[in-house]
Parts: sequence; structure tokens; C-alpha cells
Amino acid sequence: MPAEVISATRGNHGQSIGWAARAHGVACTIVVPLGNSLEKNAAMRALGVTLIEHGQDFQESREFAINLAAERGAHMVPSFHTDLLRGVATYWWEFMLAVPQLDVVYVPIGQGSGACAAIAAKLALKRSLRIVGVVSAHATTYADSLAAGRVVEAPVSTQLADGMACRIADQAALGIIAPHIDHIVQVTDDEVAQAMRDLYADTHNVAEGAGAASFAAAMQERAQLKGQVVGTTLCGGNVDSATVAKVLLRTCP
Repeated sequence: MPAEVISATRGNHGQSIGWAARAHGVACTIVVPLGNSLEKNAAMRALGVTLIEHGQDFQESREFAINLAAERGAHMVPSFHTDLLRGVATYWWEFMLAVPQLDVVYVPIGQGSGACAAIAAKLALKRSLRIVGVVSAHATTYADSLAAGRVVEAPVSTQLADGMACRIADQAALGIIAPHIDHIVQVTDDEVAQAMRDLYADTHNVAEGAGAASFAAAMQERAQLKGQVVGTTLCGGNVDSATVAKVLLRTCP
């Protein structure tokens, strides 16, 4: 077992690694971009994580974490990995078993774990449903890369969907997604904000920007979904309270 694990995150992945490291008595250092969510940072620190704020975006944080792990001889935990997919795939497995009549599911894409996990569950269960990928219109590396057939770097400017704020797509994730994705939908921050409001008003569940993005995509395509059984994610409720307040008051983004 390594003496220390290091990873980079915008918050959700870092909390899971921090929780696991604490459970096994392993030191954990997590790198986040400057200006990252204060409440996600606090949640990671509460788990015993040593937090380093470095970089203007996730990619810069990731590169710094990789170098730091090499310097310290620590184990670098990537944000995309086969073992991570196995865990994420369990919720898609359960969802597809619970709703066997699904025609289509909408999946937000950050580093690609969610989409690849949905594909894995679909193939394992031998389902014919369509998988639609969802990216932020302000962070289009996966849309651009899938269209080009190679990794294409794209600038990130989303103010709300930080869980999808990736500048460079993962090549391994692209290799899984490309042959199995039906199509890609791009959603704006305004559409994500409206989805967050709708989810709260209709279900009283809180979703962060990336967690509401798949619902935003389904709403964007709702005219062509009539008569179909549609699945979306509703996740990532650890969004900053100030952001939720602004969204609900229609002052954000």
C-alpha cells in the first residue's frame, strides 16, 4: 500500500479519494484549480485531505499533481481509470435493471467516466438503448475530439458546470465513447441553470451544474423524445450554497 496518494479534482473525485485514503490510513494530497468551490474544498479538508490550490483550470491542476506524485514517489490516482469505471458502472447497471424499458439515457461528460460506465452497463446487459453524451457549450473538448477523431484541446469558460470543465479529453475515454455514443448535445450555462431550477422546483433535489446538465440536454431535445422512455442523471448535490441561491434567484450565471 502506498504511503501517499495524490490526485487532481474539481471536488467530487477528490472527496471519494480522500474518504478511501482515510479509511485505509493513507496520506492524501489533492490538487484543485485556483478559485475552486469553497464548500467542496472544505469537504475534502474535513476528510483529512491536504489540499493544494494550483492552476487556472483542471488540466493545469492535473499536470501539477502528476509531477508532484513523481517527485514524492506517491501513487497518482487518475480521474479516468478502468477501476473507477467499474465503480461508476454500478449505478448505471442498477438504473438499467430498474427501468428495463429505457429508450435513451443522457450522460454528462467531464473526464468521461460516466459515459464509459453507461456504455459498459449497456453492453453487459445487452440493451439496445441509445446513449447521448452531454458537454458544456463552454467546454467542448469531447465534442470537438469526437468530431475530429482525435484529441482536440478546447478552452473552458463555463461558470456553472465545473464538473465538466475539462480542457483536454482523455484518449482512452474517447476510444470507448466514440463507437458507442449516439450523439453529443452541448448545453449552455443558462440551460444548466434552468435545469437546476426545474429539478429543485419539481423534485426538491439539489444538483450541481454538471449534475443537471443531462436533464438540460433532454429538455433541449424534448420535442423529438415524445413517446420515449428517457433517463437522465440527477447528481452532484455538493454545489456551493451561494451558487444555488443565485441560480434559484435567477442571478446566475
